[in-house]
Amino acid sequence: MRHSQTLIPTLKEVPADAEIASHKLLVRAGYIRQTAAGVYSFLPLGNRVLKHVEEIIREEMDRVGAVEMLMPALQPADLWKQSGRWYNFGAELMRVNDRHERQFALGATHEEVITKLIGDEVKSYKRLPLTVYQIQSKFRDEKRPRFGLLRGREFTMKDAYSFHQSTESLDDMYDKMFRAYSNIFRRCGLDFRAVIADSGAMGGKDTHEFMVLSEIGEDTIAYSDHSSFAANIEMAPVNNEYLQPNEEAKPLELIDTPGRYTMHDVAQYLDQPLANGMKSLLFKVDEEFVLVLSRGDHDINEVKLKNAYQATNVEMATEAEINEVLGANAGSVGPVHIDQIDVIADHAVRSIMNGYCGANQDDKHFINVCPDRDFKVNAYYDLRFIQEGDPSPDGQGTIQFARGIEVGHVFKLGNIYADKIGAGFLNEQGKQETMTMGCYGIGVSRTLAAIVEQFHDEDGIVWPKAIAPYDLHLLTMNPKHQDQFELSESLYQQLQQKRFSVLYDDRKERPGVKFADSDLIGLPVRLTVGKRAQEGYVECKVRATGEQFDIHISELDEKLTALLESSH
Repeated sequence: MRHSQTLIPTLKEVPADAEIASHKLLVRAGYIRQTAAGVYSFLPLGNRVLKHVEEIIREEMDRVGAVEMLMPALQPADLWKQSGRWYNFGAELMRVNDRHERQFALGATHEEVITKLIGDEVKSYKRLPLTVYQIQSKFRDEKRPRFGLLRGREFTMKDAYSFHQSTESLDDMYDKMFRAYSNIFRRCGLDFRAVIADSGAMGGKDTHEFMVLSEIGEDTIAYSDHSSFAANIEMAPVNNEYLQPNEEAKPLELIDTPGRYTMHDVAQYLDQPLANGMKSLLFKVDEEFVLVLSRGDHDINEVKLKNAYQATNVEMATEAEINEVLGANAGSVGPVHIDQIDVIADHAVRSIMNGYCGANQDDKHFINVCPDRDFKVNAYYDLRFIQEGDPSPDGQGTIQFARGIEVGHVFKLGNIYADKIGAGFLNEQGKQETMTMGCYGIGVSRTLAAIVEQFHDEDGIVWPKAIAPYDLHLLTMNPKHQDQFELSESLYQQLQQKRFSVLYDDRKERPGVKFADSDLIGLPVRLTVGKRAQEGYVECKVRATGEQFDIHISELDEKLTALLESSH
C-alpha cells in the first residue's frame, strides 16, 4: 500500500486524555481515532491489525471444530428477562426502545440469543456436541471509559458457545478451548497467564481468565513462585490451617476506645498487633444482613462471600443500616451478644485467642475476646483475600502478585441458560434432557491494545510479525532522485510479488519525518532507499532490535525471509 493513498494521520503530540502507552501510541501512530468517549474508529492500519488477530482466532477455532456465524447486536428484552439478567446485569447493559416502545438491549454478550436459537433448531442428541462462534461488536455502558481500547463502550469480541448432552462432553471442549486460547495468545506474541477466575454476571463455574502481564492491568494475579498455580486475586483460595496460640483464655473485658474507629487506630491504642483484632463488617447478602469477621490484618473478599452463600447480590451495609441493626457506628461493631443475624468468619478468626473487637457501642471495644466462647459463629469459610507471602494453595512455594489485562475468559455454564430459556433435546432413549453449555470469549480489540502495552519503546510501537499491519516499511529518502525513485518503485512491485506485505512511504516528506513515522508505526522491518540506490544497496533496520545494515537487492529476498521468520 502506498502511504500517499491511505489514511495514516500520525501525531507528534501525545493526546491529552491518553493515560497509558497503548492509548497514546495507537492514536499518535494513526491506528485509531475517538468518535465519542469509549467509542473508536479503526483506521486502515488499526483495521489490518484487528483482522490479523481475527485470522489467528479463526484458525484456532476451526482447529477445535467451532463454526463461525453472526448474531444480531440488537436483542429483545424478553430474552434477557427470561434469563433474569435484564434486572441483575446492571447499568452497563445498554437498553433502548423502538418506536413502538418495545424494549431491546444492545448486545453486551449473546448467551440468551444463542441459547434460544440452538434450543429452537437442535432437538436431538445426534446433533450434539455443537460449537459456534462469532466476531462482532459488543456494547457496554461503562461509567468511566478510559485507557483507550482497554475499557470502551463499543468493542470487538469473539464469543463462542458450545452445547452438549453431558458434562464429560463439556469438559472435553473446555480443555480444547483452553488450549486454543493459549495458542492464540502465544501466536500473538504475548506474555500471559491462565488464571482461576470468577464467573461474575455470566453465571456457571469452573472458569479461567487469560491475563496479559502488564503494570497497567486492572486485575491482580496471585501466582506461586515455585509452581504453575495462578488465580485472579478474587478467586485465589487461602490455606485454612492456622497455628493455635499457646496461651490461657482471659476474662472478657469492655474498655473505652475514644475516637478509635479503624483497626489500625485501635491496634495502636491497645498496643496489640493487627492480627489479634477482629474486623467486623455488616453486609447485605440478597437483602439479608450478615456480620462477616476477618482477622484485623486481612480484608474480606466479596466474591468469596457471594460464592459462600451462592448469592446473587452482595453489598456493604450503609452507615444508617449499621446503626439500625447493630446500634453503633461502623468502627465500633463486633460479634459479641449478636443473635438477631448470622455471624460468619474467615478461617483465620478461629485461631485468635484473647483478641479485641468492637462492642456495638460507640467508642467501646472488648478485649480478651475468644471466638466460640464469647460469641457464636454460624459458619467458617475462606473469606479473605490472599496476600503476598502466603503459602501457595497447591502447597508449592509462596504467593507473589502481578498485574494483568484480561483478554480472554472461558466458562463452564452448565445448564443455567438452557433451563431458563428452554434448550432441550431428546436423548438416546427418546427422553427430554436439558443441554449443557460452555461459553468462551476473547476481547479482540483489548488484545490489540494489550499487545502494544507489551511491545513498544520510547519511539513507538514494535509489532510482533504475526499481527503487524504490514511486514515491511519501504521508505524513499528523496523521490526526486531518479535512481531512488526507480529502485523504490521496482522493489515495491517485486516485494509484493514475493508475498511480502509492504507499506511504501512515497510521500514528498523530509527524511526525518519518514524515519520518525516509521518507528512510531512499528512495522517489523524497514527498508530505506537512499544514496546507495545506484549501486543497488538499501538500508535495512529491524524494528525490535534496532539492528541496521546495508544489503544488496540481490540478497534481499533471502535475508528478509530469515528476518521475518525469526521475528517475535
